[in-house]
This record gives sequence, structure tokens and C-alpha cells, in this order.
Amino acid sequence: MDPSSDYRFLNDVLGKTVKITLKCGIFQGVLQHVDSNRSIFINRVQLLDESEKCDAKGMATSTSREYLATRMAAEDRGTPLKQNTQDSNAAPQESKQLNLGQFRSTNSDTETEEATEYIVIDQFQRKFGSAIMHIKKQKVCGISAEGVNLCRHGKLSWLQVATKSHVFLFDIFLLGARVFKNGLQMVLEDGNILKVIHDCRWLSDCLSHQYGIMLSNVFDTQVADALYFSMETGGFLPHCICTLQECMMQHLGMPYKHVSFMTQRHHAVEENPEVWFVRPLPPTLLNVLALETFYLLPLRMMLLDKIMSDLTVLVDGYLNAFREGSADPLGSTEISCMELPQELRQLSNFHKLRREKALQKFQQNEEGLLIRTPMGTVERTTARKEGNHRDSIGFIPLHVAESL
Repeated sequence: MDPSSDYRFLNDVLGKTVKITLKCGIFQGVLQHVDSNRSIFINRVQLLDESEKCDAKGMATSTSREYLATRMAAEDRGTPLKQNTQDSNAAPQESKQLNLGQFRSTNSDTETEEATEYIVIDQFQRKFGSAIMHIKKQKVCGISAEGVNLCRHGKLSWLQVATKSHVFLFDIFLLGARVFKNGLQMVLEDGNILKVIHDCRWLSDCLSHQYGIMLSNVFDTQVADALYFSMETGGFLPHCICTLQECMMQHLGMPYKHVSFMTQRHHAVEENPEVWFVRPLPPTLLNVLALETFYLLPLRMMLLDKIMSDLTVLVDGYLNAFREGSADPLGSTEISCMELPQELRQLSNFHKLRREKALQKFQQNEEGLLIRTPMGTVERTTARKEGNHRDSIGFIPLHVAESL
């Protein structure tokens, strides 16, 4: 049986009474958690039969659960169990397991680096409560998810939440549906927390039909990209939607080599469609989970600026409508006049000029939609020639870093 099948089986029996037979005796308890390092945690442990003399220090009542989990993991790997020589007041090792890695967002103009940690949440006992409390205090957060055939018929494995300072990777496969009842559902349904998602259709369908969660207050970057395209072309629609990778390249100005982690994700899924259920998940894929969520927040800010650009221009025209001109016409102008002013009429001129330019730049298909070239084709070729097709650790341009 492969490791992912093992975890599927163990995950199905969570909360049930199990009997464990070890060299030092037979134990019974309630299976509480399956750790990513193939350890298990059991509550209400009872010693049914002591076949050998157990280590008094290891089998003390206060530490029986931790000892049992560690011993089972060691025996499963075929390695002898080492005695714990650390002081009981020392910091627990679990804090090291939480901070599984870091990725850097680099300001390309000033060459300064800002480390943003991602935290894997795969146990309720560790950091889960503080993570939920931190997320609930946010006004905006990025949301991503990974699994197999992510919809009502598929299976959710990871749910990522990004704030300005942290990226939390919730292991749904190990935590189970209880992760939503313990706080995530409240976040996803909270109308006061804006969720930034790229193509929310699949996740919304999955959460609704499998977990009874009504995802709300969402800023979808894929929808925003299509809206901006329509604005820039005078009302035309694109023949296709943009991927997250294309949006980052187009709107954040990121070169292909700095978004190549999305290509790495695509190749990993092609090789193994159930790669997101592998435990422990390789650090390179954990990095992908974090990066694809981290960039949602600056992407939203950039799209908002572009979508609001027409409004900004029109308001600037309003500000200067009277104060930059002569005062003579003001005496004959009624304050209550509701005719459309010249400053707003220029909006139709914007649309006309943009449509003419779009027809010169793009080709139309049979449906009248504009065919836009996928982003990254030229950049990918250039990167390969220069030998820059290595994995990315993520770089953010200056204007994006300032918005963060």
C-alpha cells in the first residue's frame, strides 16, 4: 500500500477507538491525529497488557501519548527509539516543524529582501488557534486551494490563506472537515473579510456541496482581468480567460522565470494527479502552495488601480473643470444643472479610440471576441536561451512591494 493510501485509511478512522500492539505492551485509545511524519496521536490511552517492562520515564502518565506516537513512528521506520534527553522545560520540537520553510519577495530595484514565512497547519494542537485568530483580524486575505478535480465531485487536500505577513497552509487531508467547524468556515463566510481568489468557481462549488460553506465577499482576479481587458478595448471581450501565471506576468510585470513555480506545479500534477495527497509534501511543492497564494494580494491592488484608472481621470477633470478656467461662465451656470458635462462626455471618446486600437492590435474570432496572445511565450523562450529556467523563489517589483 502506498503512503497516500495509508493516510487515507488512517484519516477515515479518526475519532475511533483503536488497539495498538507494541513490543512493550498492548494499548487502547481514541485516534486523534495522524501526523505528516507518520506519527499518530492517541487520547485516553489505556495499557491493556504489559508484555515487557516499559521505560518508566517514557511511559509516565503525563507523557504516554507523546511516547506512544514517537515509538510507533520509529518502529514503522525500522529504527530504534532513542531516549529523550532534553529538559522537560525546553521548547518543544513542534515549533521547528511548523516553520517548514521561507520564501523571499525581493525588491528588484533596491535589492532588499523581505522574508515571508509560510506555516503548515496539520494539527489542531499546534498553532491552529492563533492562526485563525490572526486571519479573523484581517480585512483582506488571499485564498487558494489544491486537490483532485476540485469541485463537488472532487477532493480537497490543501487550503491556503495569505495575509500581509503570513501564509498559512491548512492540511485539509489530515485535519478533515473539523477544520472548517473550528474557525475556517466563519472566515470564508464572513462578509467583513474580503477574500482574494483566482477563479473562485471551483472552490465555491466544492465548499458548498461538500462542507455546506457559502463562500462570500470575494474579489476574483480572473474576473477583474477580464473586466480590465474589456475596458482597455472599448467594450470587447477576450476569447479566453487568463491563468494566474499570466495575470502575474501581465499586471505585476513579473518575467517568466519568476513565475516558473506555476509551471512546476503543472508538471507535478501531470506526473501524479494526486500529488497534493502525498505526505509529507515535498518542500518545493509547499513553496508552490505558498507563492500562488502570496501574490494574490498585490495582484488585487494592481488590478484595482487599473480598473479605477478611468474614474481617476474623470475625477481629475472634474477638479479642474472650474478652477482652471475663467470665472465668467460661472455666473450664468446654475448649480442645479443636471446636463452631462463635457468632462464626462469624453468617456465615449475613450471607448471609441480604444475600440479602434483594439481592432488593429487583436484578431477577432467567429463570435466577435478578441484573440489575445498567451503571456509568457516570448519570455519563456528568452529565459531558456539564457539558461534562466531554474525554479523561482518569487520576486515582487517595487510598485507591488510598496503596495504591500
